[in-house]
Amino acid sequence: MVAIGKDGMRWQSRCGVWPALGLGDEPEGLLYAVNREYADAGRELADGDEVALIPPVSGGAFRVTEEPLSLEAVVDEVTDESAGAVATFLGTVRRESRGRTVHYLEYEAYPEMAEDVMAQIAADLEQRYDLWAVAIHHRVGRVEINEASVAIAVSAPHRQDALAACKDAIDTLKRTVPLWKKEVYEGGEEWLGRGS
Repeated sequence: MVAIGKDGMRWQSRCGVWPALGLGDEPEGLLYAVNREYADAGRELADGDEVALIPPVSGGAFRVTEEPLSLEAVVDEVTDESAGAVATFLGTVRRESRGRTVHYLEYEAYPEMAEDVMAQIAADLEQRYDLWAVAIHHRVGRVEINEASVAIAVSAPHRQDALAACKDAIDTLKRTVPLWKKEVYEGGEEWLGRGS
């Protein structure tokens, strides 16, 4: 990230921020964001603006949302004509858990960090498997029985890598992403931490 000084600056993607970093030629596909929003090249910057350089990735998206999840949406984000396989995982809220009748779940998260950790999970998977793209979406807020709480899609040239990476994605997410769930069941409720 680049912090902007008191004088501010106007930048163009090819002639402003990137050259000021002294890192050589700007990579093809580099994107910019200002204050956590994508920005075009003509954006005027002000004192205190935070500029993020977003490197090109093979694809995918990492999202924490209160909106209902769609398996079709995560599949669309990883679909590539070179992929021979797309593996998916859809985690749903079940009625019975640990011998109790569940009414619903409530999820809380540190969203910005959770999305960063999801992106890191994808980057790690891409180091271990031959993949095209990874997408991970997770719900927060109240999630009803049978609704999806997490949706993952992984595309790869071959099914073995897609299937193995999809399994690793959900297993790693459960251990590492800052998400917490409250299980509301008949007779009480209980907060459950990562890994549950």
